[in-house]
Amino acid sequence: MPDEVMTIGQMCAEFGVTPRTLRFYQSKELIFPIRQGQRRLFTRACRGRMKLIMQGKRFGFSLEDIRQLLNLYNVDDQQTTQLTRTCEKARERLAEMQAQRDELSGAIAELSAQLAQIQNILAQRSAEAAE
Repeated sequence: MPDEVMTIGQMCAEFGVTPRTLRFYQSKELIFPIRQGQRRLFTRACRGRMKLIMQGKRFGFSLEDIRQLLNLYNVDDQQTTQLTRTCEKARERLAEMQAQRDELSGAIAELSAQLAQIQNILAQRSAEAAE
């Protein structure tokens, strides 16, 4: 996308969010649109941050975690600090997601077994009633 700014409507369309969501992210210091009178205009940097926000949300990061990681971009070490901290948080989140998956897999297996048992009982009763 060119370096031009985007309006709030264009940002909403591009990221599938509402104006209220963009204002909320601005209030949480996640994005920093420029003001032109009453209008909010979103720069290329805002769009980049928004892309990372949406990805972070998809992975289950808290908005505070996302804000902290985004703010590390400005540390003058070629983003080494940001990348290191992002790896740490990503490893933590991945472990949480894997534990959730394992728990869910166990629940699915247990529910499937229960369902099969109930279906067998119902089939037996149906066969007995037909006799």
